[in-house]
Amino acid sequence: MEEIDITIIGAGVIGLAIASELAKESRAVYVLERYNTFGQETSSRNSEVIHAGIYYTHNTLKAKTCVEGNNLLYELCEKNKIPYKKTGKLIVATNGNEVIKLEELKKRGDENGARDLKLLSQSEVMKLEPNIQAKGALFSPTTGVLDSHSLMKYCISKTKENGGEVVYNSNVVGLDKKVNGYKVTISEGNGDYFSFMSKIVINSAGLGSDKIAEMVGIDIKKQDYELKFCKGDYFSVGHGKSHLLEHLIYPVPNGDTCPPSVRPALTRRRGRQVGLGIHVTLDIGGRLKLGPDDYYISRMSECASGTDKGNLDYSVDESKKKEFYESVKDFLPFIEKDDLSPDMSGIRPKLQGQHEDFKDFVIKDEEDIGFPGFINLIGIESPGLTSSISIAKLVKNLAEKYIN
Repeated sequence: MEEIDITIIGAGVIGLAIASELAKESRAVYVLERYNTFGQETSSRNSEVIHAGIYYTHNTLKAKTCVEGNNLLYELCEKNKIPYKKTGKLIVATNGNEVIKLEELKKRGDENGARDLKLLSQSEVMKLEPNIQAKGALFSPTTGVLDSHSLMKYCISKTKENGGEVVYNSNVVGLDKKVNGYKVTISEGNGDYFSFMSKIVINSAGLGSDKIAEMVGIDIKKQDYELKFCKGDYFSVGHGKSHLLEHLIYPVPNGDTCPPSVRPALTRRRGRQVGLGIHVTLDIGGRLKLGPDDYYISRMSECASGTDKGNLDYSVDESKKKEFYESVKDFLPFIEKDDLSPDMSGIRPKLQGQHEDFKDFVIKDEEDIGFPGFINLIGIESPGLTSSISIAKLVKNLAEKYIN
């Protein structure tokens, strides 16, 4: 049976970043992807924002990898000509209570190491963005956007350059712990199956990562690894209004990413907000979009094994146009309901349920529960894109004890 050094399950931005990092030592690194190309789920269905690290609980993996990842990602993009724009971001307050919450957000961001945050008065906001309405704002100059597709293509190129491989249409259907590593069995989509041995297995399967952990024999209920699917929709803004903004514009969030002091009880028709609120992004091409909202969906649309491609519903309900309009009209007075058109949606792999508190990334070598060299990455949602290069370095450190 063939033996390799490292198997990475999942060719999203996290798995590919890890592959490009680990393949630097000319190791036998294979990335297995169940789709026929890379980045088909969460990695290609998000706002493509490079976050600064403002929101997340201090000393968590989300906070630390986001702040470090912000620096690393800009350096990587600049050095390798990956398209990006350091647009800056305004978190805007529309009333006095929200102005107070901005002060708490700045304190949290400063604690996390987010760079150059500044509280702005109403007049200062107007100088930066004369077409919005706000009582004040928190300005983050190091927030930006990038072309995530180009980032993933770069990681694939670096992986292959150093002898690694990305293998598509390879659905993992079996994982068995052996004395010298793990037996990995894949379905190749044509009815054929293939097995090989891997010293290390890195589970970066995104929406299916908890099912992969379960497949190797981990009790995902006991370890609190069960994922919940949270969908977010986007609407594009038409009628030539993209030129009216220069920065990303966010509301003061009310969700689980906030410090408790700025998180009031929130009653919504879908439960407590679990994202950053419907915000305004400008992509690399200058297109203006609103989103995402957030609502939990059933996993019944996924195939029973959790590792098949399934039939995830990425449609956007046009009837939500009014809800999106209502969510931004207080700070974007130039937006009219008829400007909005359904755009895209994405699904986030969240560890916390609808009425649960903040839960951090899981990035862990499972040696302590009897699976040495099986490295889990579970619940890698936002700020996963920003954190990708930082996470890759962290995983490399976890893997090195088994390969050196």
